[in-house]
Amino acid sequence: MTDTEVTRPAQAVSAATRLRELAFGAMSAGALRAALRLGLPDALGDEPATVEELATEVSAHPGALHRLLRALACQGVFAEEPDGRYAHTDASLLLRADAPRSMRDVALWSTEPWTWQAWPHLDRAVRTGTSVFPELHGKQFFDYLHEDAPESAAALDRAMTQSSRQSAQDVTAALDLTDVDSVADIGGGQGLVLATLLEHNPTLRGTLLDLPGVVATADPRLRAGGELASRARLVGGDCRVDIPIRADLYLVKNILEWDDDSTRRTLHNIASAAGPGARVVVIENLVDETASMRFTAAMDLLLLLNVGGRKHTRDSLLTLIEQAGLRCRDVRTVNPSLHLFECTVDGRHHHR
Repeated sequence: MTDTEVTRPAQAVSAATRLRELAFGAMSAGALRAALRLGLPDALGDEPATVEELATEVSAHPGALHRLLRALACQGVFAEEPDGRYAHTDASLLLRADAPRSMRDVALWSTEPWTWQAWPHLDRAVRTGTSVFPELHGKQFFDYLHEDAPESAAALDRAMTQSSRQSAQDVTAALDLTDVDSVADIGGGQGLVLATLLEHNPTLRGTLLDLPGVVATADPRLRAGGELASRARLVGGDCRVDIPIRADLYLVKNILEWDDDSTRRTLHNIASAAGPGARVVVIENLVDETASMRFTAAMDLLLLLNVGGRKHTRDSLLTLIEQAGLRCRDVRTVNPSLHLFECTVDGRHHHR
């Protein structure tokens, strides 16, 4: 018997095992969400605890909780000690609300109820190349969130703020603000990146543009009475419709993920609002140049489902940037998952 014949059954078992795990992937996401909804990561302290102690702490059935913990421990989230107690792992610590780089809100957002309703229809989205959301809910994704699912909308805001908190320092370090007096953060959520920029640059003025309901809950530092309010302006609006802001530098971070037409309109609106030669900095995580390919590829499919959007490759984003009348002068890495496209407004395409 050859070596190949000996190893073939083992390889087949490995492949079959991996496929079973993939087919039950919803269990992993569901277990993660259940742990967060129960408050397990915060209930477990620095020392290991028994299942009974944790069950009392989170008001759960001890037997069922043990089964949940066991399933998560198989994935490296929590660890079972030899004496049967459970302890934190690096992964479960990141689910604590007080973790410096907490993933809590991102994990909750990506397992919201609407996600479970959308994933079974991925085949239809792949056939048509468009979102399935309007057919499922009778309205566009963001209209549904803000009108019918305010808890999901709030979860999105928290997740985006969490992601921004982790990247704000990196973006601030990557941006050269020499000769820049004013910056506009387009679709900047609650303004964490803008607030960080203003804190690090005492003479800089900034404007935050996002949907009215989002800027209403902007970072307290930017709102009336906040320590940065005198240098900040909050504008409620939709960047796909109009951008009534003139600035030296426009920052567009992690929002160009809609359908290509919406992305083109947003970039075109920036080019129209800006003066010739103004800087436009686009920051995105790319699907072809990333250290976290499994996550980015999954997000790419989720964007197809909910808004008919996508994560970009370097070339696809460069094409849309150029079609909008912007000239990209440089592409560089901000951190392992973010790339920065340094652009200027081409005067030949200016419309105001």
